[in-house]
Amino acid sequence: MAFRKDFIWGAATASAQVEGGYDEGGRTPSIWDLAPHKKIRHGEDCHVSADQYHHLEEDVLLMKEMGLKAYRFSVSWSRVLPERGKSNPIGLDYYSHLIDLLLSAGIEPILTVYHWDLPLWAYRLGGWESKRIIEPFKEYTRLLVESYSPRVKYWIVANEPTCFLLNGYVQGAHAPFKKNPFLIPRISKVFLQTFHDAVTIIRAESKGEAKVGLAHAAGVYIPKSLDGKDVEWARSNSFEEGAGLMANRWFLDPLLLGKGVRAYGVYSISDAFARRIQVKLDFLGINCYSPFISTSWKEEGASLPGATRNSLGWLCDGRLLYWCPKFFYERYHLPIMVTENGYSGNDEIALDGGVHDPQRSDYLLRYLKELKKAADEGIPLLGYLYWSFIDNFEWAEGYDPRFGLVFCDFSNGKRVLKDSALAYKKIISANGESDF
Repeated sequence: MAFRKDFIWGAATASAQVEGGYDEGGRTPSIWDLAPHKKIRHGEDCHVSADQYHHLEEDVLLMKEMGLKAYRFSVSWSRVLPERGKSNPIGLDYYSHLIDLLLSAGIEPILTVYHWDLPLWAYRLGGWESKRIIEPFKEYTRLLVESYSPRVKYWIVANEPTCFLLNGYVQGAHAPFKKNPFLIPRISKVFLQTFHDAVTIIRAESKGEAKVGLAHAAGVYIPKSLDGKDVEWARSNSFEEGAGLMANRWFLDPLLLGKGVRAYGVYSISDAFARRIQVKLDFLGINCYSPFISTSWKEEGASLPGATRNSLGWLCDGRLLYWCPKFFYERYHLPIMVTENGYSGNDEIALDGGVHDPQRSDYLLRYLKELKKAADEGIPLLGYLYWSFIDNFEWAEGYDPRFGLVFCDFSNGKRVLKDSALAYKKIISANGESDF
């Protein structure tokens, strides 16, 4: 079967990571704009990042040159709603212009409603700890639908709740840098209700066709062999125990199956609540980088001597893009879109003026070879979005990890297509049928 003829080949970014212009055009701060410098590597911030706010036309031309069929971007909530109840025409026009540029270039806009950059004013209402965020998020979602449908068909309501909730409020690794495991039930239920209500709004108020999904931080265990017992162990543990339970089932079972979840004998989401917030999505987005490698959530970083890793130390194993779509489709029966997958390196402009990143090109081929196996077996795959279109602010890791297909000189905004961008262009032009 291979990749479908309308397979979506694209790339992804997030507003806080690439946009810049943090205090321009009426925008107010998000929790990431005010993150304490001591929490970010080298004391850096996201105020300029890749400065896409001032390089929009150039970036879309680069996307077109690479042959991208889609661009996933997120809206900065505080750019379009700098305070509650007060929309910002300048901010709304910025994204409207981006959408028009994309459509003119033959590139599908894929809009992420929320990608971690909670407005400071919403955080002061209680953020994800309080039900007071639900109505403002509904107002925000309604504003985006009113402004951008039907030009936008693909809507991703939120990116990686396991990360912005558990890392932000439980582990203290991301903004707002809280560390309180007792918050897990509260923040989870607030998010689940908010997500349900936002999906309802998009469904009811979109002016055209709306495909609605979630971008989930997906991980699975890779079977030790193709023996049935090994495959079943990997499948079961990817959802039932440790990392699999909290990373996968905790949010997805209530949302997609209407089933309650109990974790570690302490935290629970009831069946009644799960049935109330269950939604019907058009696709499940999976953000896939590294497989689970141990049987304990706390021991995910267990050592594998000599294993291939990226510059962040994440394990690289292309088989993930076979087993992850397979296991998630078997459990949730939704078409799959790979909404993030990519390689972070320590790239630089060479003396010849190019950016030579053979490891990233090899990574692409290895992972996409496995994704093609999933397609050949009939897993309904909608598309693949490489993370990231351009080098970006990588949250608490600052600017050291470079994920981009496009190199960005953060001191002046200069862009250079990396060798991997040209490799990806070749893959796209052949619809994934080359070099495998």
